[in-house]
Amino acid sequence: MSDAYLTYADYARLARLSDDDLARQCEVEVFHASGPGGQGVNTTDSAVRMRHLPTGIVVTSREQRSQLQNRMTCLRKIRQQLELRSRRPKVRKATKPSKAAKQRRLDAKRRRSQVKSSRRRLGMDD
Repeated sequence: MSDAYLTYADYARLARLSDDDLARQCEVEVFHASGPGGQGVNTTDSAVRMRHLPTGIVVTSREQRSQLQNRMTCLRKIRQQLELRSRRPKVRKATKPSKAAKQRRLDAKRRRSQVKSSRRRLGMDD
């Protein structure tokens, strides 16, 4: 399944999967986290990057010192993305300006034109 062919209903179905099923659909990569934490950060592969293969969603977590907790955080982030994408798009309605709005715009253009024409030198009414 590619991201280009998924509808909001497909995302909704994926968002309802259990954590175990969702984790099975993911590719996991662990790495050294950067940032504060000193030696503990530099020596352990505690940061986790997860890619949800059916959708292509990629999330990273390195907030916790535990790889397991970071995995759970990644799953939660993927589920949030799926829920966000599963919302039905709003129906857009075409609108047009009212007669009064059109008239106001034309009046403003006319006033602006008069202001500019009053700046011209006399005798340049070409």
